[in-house]
Amino acid sequence: MAMTDSRSDGTGTALLERPADAAQGLGRHRVVVWDDPVNLMSYVAYVFRSHFGYSAAKAHSLMLQVHENGRAVVAEAGREEAERHVSALHGYGLWATLEQDGD
Repeated sequence: MAMTDSRSDGTGTALLERPADAAQGLGRHRVVVWDDPVNLMSYVAYVFRSHFGYSAAKAHSLMLQVHENGRAVVAEAGREEAERHVSALHGYGLWATLEQDGD
Protein backbone atom coordinates (compact mmCIF):
# COMPACT_ATOMS: atom_id res chain seq x y z
CA MET A 1 0.00 0.00 0.00
CA ALA A 2 1.32 3.45 -0.86
CA MET A 3 2.27 5.74 1.96
CA THR A 4 0.98 9.28 2.21
CA ASP A 5 3.36 11.94 3.29
CA SER A 6 2.91 15.42 4.62
CA ARG A 7 5.00 18.50 4.12
CA SER A 8 5.03 21.90 5.68
CA ASP A 9 3.95 24.90 3.65
CA GLY A 10 6.63 27.02 5.35
CA THR A 11 4.24 28.31 8.02
CA GLY A 12 4.51 25.22 10.17
CA THR A 13 1.21 23.87 8.81
CA ALA A 14 1.41 20.30 7.55
CA LEU A 15 -0.06 19.76 4.11
CA LEU A 16 -1.54 16.33 3.51
CA GLU A 17 -0.96 14.88 0.08
CA ARG A 18 -2.57 12.11 -1.87
CA PRO A 19 -0.82 8.75 -1.91
CA ALA A 20 2.17 8.85 -4.27
CA ASP A 21 0.71 6.24 -6.62
CA ALA A 22 -2.64 8.04 -6.90
CA ALA A 23 -0.98 11.39 -7.46
CA GLN A 24 1.02 10.00 -10.36
CA GLY A 25 -1.80 7.93 -11.84
CA LEU A 26 0.16 4.70 -11.49
CA GLY A 27 -2.82 2.42 -10.98
CA ARG A 28 -3.31 0.15 -13.98
CA HIS A 29 -6.25 0.84 -16.27
CA ARG A 30 -7.54 -0.97 -19.33
CA VAL A 31 -8.60 0.77 -22.53
CA VAL A 32 -11.63 -1.07 -23.92
CA VAL A 33 -12.96 -0.63 -27.45
CA TRP A 34 -16.58 -1.66 -27.99
CA ASP A 35 -18.31 -2.91 -31.12
CA ASP A 36 -20.49 -0.42 -32.92
CA PRO A 37 -22.70 -0.55 -36.01
CA VAL A 38 -20.92 2.33 -37.73
CA ASN A 39 -17.21 1.68 -38.25
CA LEU A 40 -15.89 -0.80 -40.79
CA MET A 41 -13.68 -3.58 -39.47
CA SER A 42 -10.84 -2.45 -41.75
CA TYR A 43 -11.07 1.07 -40.29
CA VAL A 44 -10.93 -0.23 -36.71
CA ALA A 45 -7.78 -2.24 -37.55
CA TYR A 46 -6.33 0.88 -39.23
CA VAL A 47 -6.93 2.91 -36.04
CA PHE A 48 -5.19 0.29 -33.90
CA ARG A 49 -2.18 0.31 -36.26
CA SER A 50 -2.09 4.11 -36.52
CA HIS A 51 -2.66 5.07 -32.91
CA PHE A 52 -0.94 2.25 -31.03
CA GLY A 53 1.61 1.26 -33.67
CA TYR A 54 0.42 -2.36 -33.58
CA SER A 55 1.42 -4.75 -36.33
CA ALA A 56 -1.21 -5.55 -38.95
CA ALA A 57 -1.63 -9.02 -37.40
CA LYS A 58 -2.17 -7.69 -33.85
CA ALA A 59 -4.50 -4.93 -35.05
CA HIS A 60 -6.52 -7.49 -37.02
CA SER A 61 -6.70 -9.84 -34.03
CA LEU A 62 -7.94 -7.04 -31.73
CA MET A 63 -10.45 -5.91 -34.34
CA LEU A 64 -11.82 -9.47 -34.53
CA GLN A 65 -12.18 -9.56 -30.75
CA VAL A 66 -14.21 -6.35 -30.91
CA HIS A 67 -16.35 -7.74 -33.73
CA GLU A 68 -16.90 -11.23 -32.31
CA ASN A 69 -16.96 -10.54 -28.55
CA GLY A 70 -18.37 -7.03 -28.59
CA ARG A 71 -15.25 -5.58 -26.96
CA ALA A 72 -11.50 -5.87 -26.66
CA VAL A 73 -8.88 -4.55 -24.26
CA VAL A 74 -6.53 -2.70 -26.57
CA ALA A 75 -4.10 -1.22 -24.03
CA GLU A 76 -3.18 -1.14 -20.36
CA ALA A 77 -1.56 1.91 -18.81
CA GLY A 78 -1.63 4.32 -15.90
CA ARG A 79 -4.80 6.37 -15.59
CA GLU A 80 -3.61 9.53 -17.36
CA GLU A 81 -2.13 7.66 -20.33
CA ALA A 82 -5.21 5.42 -20.58
CA GLU A 83 -7.45 8.52 -20.56
CA ARG A 84 -5.39 9.99 -23.41
CA HIS A 85 -5.89 6.77 -25.40
CA VAL A 86 -9.65 6.80 -24.80
CA SER A 87 -9.85 10.44 -25.87
CA ALA A 88 -7.81 9.76 -29.01
CA LEU A 89 -9.98 6.76 -29.90
CA HIS A 90 -13.07 8.95 -29.52
CA GLY A 91 -11.42 11.34 -31.95
CA TYR A 92 -11.22 8.47 -34.46
CA GLY A 93 -14.93 7.84 -33.92
CA LEU A 94 -14.57 4.63 -31.91
CA TRP A 95 -16.51 3.79 -28.77
CA ALA A 96 -13.87 3.38 -26.04
CA THR A 97 -13.99 3.32 -22.26
CA LEU A 98 -11.65 3.00 -19.31
CA GLU A 99 -11.68 0.19 -16.74
CA GLN A 100 -9.63 0.17 -13.56
CA ASP A 101 -7.62 -2.98 -12.98
CA GLY A 102 -9.12 -4.86 -10.04
CA ASP A 103 -5.74 -5.97 -8.65
